Formats: sequence, structure tokens, C-alpha cells
Amino acid sequence: MKAASTNQQKSAAVDPAWVDEVLLAGPGADVCLVFEAPVTRDELRRQVAERQAALTAVGLRPGGSAALCLAPSLALVANLLAGWRIGAQVALLDHRLTPFETERALGRLESQVVVSAGPVAAGPARGFHAQRDTARARPGSPARTPHALVQLSSGSTGPSKIIGRTVDDLIAEIGRYAVMEGVPQAGERIVSMASVVHVLGLVGGLLHSLHAGVQLAFPARVTGEGILATVAEGRQPTTLLGVPFHIQLLSWVAEPPALPQLTGMTTGGEIVRAQVHDAFTARYGIRLGSMYGMTEVGVIATDLYGEHRPEVTPAPGITVRESGGELLVATDQSPYLGTHDPTRWSDGWLHTRDGGTVDPGTGRVRVLGRLDSQVSVGGLKVDLTEVEHTLAELPQVADAVVVYGTSIEAYAVLRDPGTGAAVEAGLAERLAAYKRPRRLHFVEQLPRTATGKLVRDQAVLRAADRSRSS
Repeated sequence: MKAASTNQQKSAAVDPAWVDEVLLAGPGADVCLVFEAPVTRDELRRQVAERQAALTAVGLRPGGSAALCLAPSLALVANLLAGWRIGAQVALLDHRLTPFETERALGRLESQVVVSAGPVAAGPARGFHAQRDTARARPGSPARTPHALVQLSSGSTGPSKIIGRTVDDLIAEIGRYAVMEGVPQAGERIVSMASVVHVLGLVGGLLHSLHAGVQLAFPARVTGEGILATVAEGRQPTTLLGVPFHIQLLSWVAEPPALPQLTGMTTGGEIVRAQVHDAFTARYGIRLGSMYGMTEVGVIATDLYGEHRPEVTPAPGITVRESGGELLVATDQSPYLGTHDPTRWSDGWLHTRDGGTVDPGTGRVRVLGRLDSQVSVGGLKVDLTEVEHTLAELPQVADAVVVYGTSIEAYAVLRDPGTGAAVEAGLAERLAAYKRPRRLHFVEQLPRTATGKLVRDQAVLRAADRSRSS
């Protein structure tokens, strides 16, 4: 790719003033983040200034481009805000990518500066890490667009897409969080298991918290016990932020302690099954809300009190309509960097590729799952989401995913070995013959994306099945 001209570089520069005005403003002594120790706003400002000097020293300039390859940490937050404060475009790469995947992503992004750290220690999953970050220059190109943030989609159903969001996009989404009832506000606390590299943890967790004066804490251990221990460390009203997988972790806690400060949990990502929702709320006695969103636009619709399940209400300023069974979201321009694809964005509408309906009376949205989850078997329509939920709700099954190639196939994790026959009998009782999986694979663990979503790539699933057999 050709390098951008000086004029192009200037036009692509990110206005740095918003970092101080929107994210870093506020009383300096207030604790805004909690990693291994509390971080005050003054300390965060000092860390950002330190990283800003380091990035400038290796050549990052207004209109430049940087990529962060860091684990969740104070270093990740400080470098992100520092890059934006310089006026650069910043791309976020998940630290769990392999070196090969990271280099391939950097080749696509053509970032001029990369900030990385050594590999994190193996062991139980952690909510944050101590990172010794290093910034280095690399052959790359200045930002070609005015986007402040560049992210890669989760890749749960195929290759990742490169997605850009401007400062105005981010400020608008922060504004939506500020006025949505049920979102934590000043004086409250969020304990987040959602990755800061991805949109729920980044905007719904980090950026909203910094702007609104909400204390944001990360659990040292992402286990049910570890999450609840982090809740217990604070006295403020506390909301958990994560994905359905984290509900599963919390369900494994034998005897949850009394935590009067725990007021609710909000999940993004996959639809929470009714059985899981009811069991969780009954056990913890708190509200369980859901958010529907995409990397491309952030939060789209919510039901933060679980009042309208399975429907969600569009977030303030968001317009959703249904066309041919697909949900479309109004956006002024395409969020995708690179070749324009009219099947993803056209005429001011983002094609979510999610099936759904919009109630004409209430405006509420019912998300029915990915359009590619609806298949034809012998001329009969089958919703793979229905099959997957039915399988996952069987008492013998801990986790499940259903996919379609030449036939319906299912991959399931059993709670106890040797119960496969009972699973097959349960499916026969609950599903018509044409809906039932032709092949049922029992695996030790299902692969997930960095955001905790189940992977539906059949090659990856087959590899998981082969690894169990070997």
C-alpha cells in the first residue's frame, strides 16, 4: 500500500482534546480503576503522560497509527489513552492471539508503532496481568481514515473484519450509556470480566466508567469464586459485566456468600437461555440484564432488568428495522475499513446478519440468532439456535454448539462421562427427527473466541473433537 500524503495524514488525525475532556476529567484523588491495586485518576493521568512520551519517542505522531498487543492491564489502558491523546489511530489486538496471528493482523493493519509485552504466565484465567510494555516502530503507514479506534471482529463465524470507529462514534455511545436506566453511574462500581479489547468491555466497561465516575474493577481470577471475591472488596453498589460463559462460572460456586452490594449482572454476546436466566436470578437474587450489540456500532438494544425477555429495547439514538427477516441498524457510513461490501452496509443501513423482528407497537427487538443458523433439511426449515438450546438444556450437558455442513452436527460437553445415550434419548423426546443432529460429538471442551463466544467454525470444532480422540 502507498504511504499517505502529509495532507492525508493531517486529515486523518484524531482530535486529542476529548481524552482529557471526556475520559480523564474528574477529582484526582478518586479511585477510577482497580487492578492489583487501586488506581486514582491522578495516577492514571501520570501513567498516560508517561506512555505518551514513550510513544512519541518512537515516532508516533498526530495522524499516525499504533497497535496494542497487550493483556488486560493498566499498561493497556494507559497506552490506549496515550495514543488517542497524541492524535493517533489505535488498533487493539487480543493478547491471546498466536505470534502468527498477531503478525498477520499487523500486516493487514500496517501500524507504524506496536506496543507489546512478554507472554503472560500460564495458569488459571486472570482478569488482568502485570505488563512490562515496550513500544517499537515498524514499517507501516499513517492512518488513512479519521477513525480513532480500530478493532477486529470476534471471528466466531469466519475471518475477522477490520472495523473503525471515530471519536464522534465513541462519544455518542458513551452518551447512550449515560442515559440508559440500569447502567451504573457515579458512585457505583462495575466488576468486569469482559475483555477491554472488545466493545462490551471497552465502551460499556472502561470508557463509560471513566466518563461517568464509576469505579471499574477487574477480578484477579476469572472463576466464580474469584469474581465474587472482587465484588466483596468494595462497598459500592456493584454490577457484574460479562458474557453468558461467566454466568456458567458463577453457577458452579457451591455456596455463594452474602453480598448485599451486588445489585445485578449485565451480559453481552450470545442470547441467555431462559433456563439459565431463571436459575441465576433465583440463586443470586439479583437482576440479570442483557445487551445486544456489535463491534461495528457498540450497544444496539438492551433489557437491563430482564423485564421484556426475549425482547430488547433499542438504545437511545439507535434505529433498528427488520428487512426480509434480518435486523438492520441505521449508520451514517460503513464501519468497515477496506473494500466496500454492500451485503454488509448499504444506503445508510448496517446489515447485522442476525435474524429478528421489530414489534411495530413497542419498537422492541427480538433477536432470533444468526441468519446462517436457519437451514433447510429435506425442504423443512430448521433453526439451529433452537436445536442448540434444546441440547444445552438437557441435564447431562454442560455446554453445546450446533452447526450445519452437509447435515446438522452437534458438539457437546457432558457433565458426567458415559451419559451420551441419555443425551440422544433426550433429543429424540424433544425434537422432531428432521431437526435432530445426524452426528453428535462429545468433547472435553468447546473452543471459544477471545470474547467468550462459542466458535462455530467447523474446522476448529473438528480439531477439538480429534484432540479428544487422540
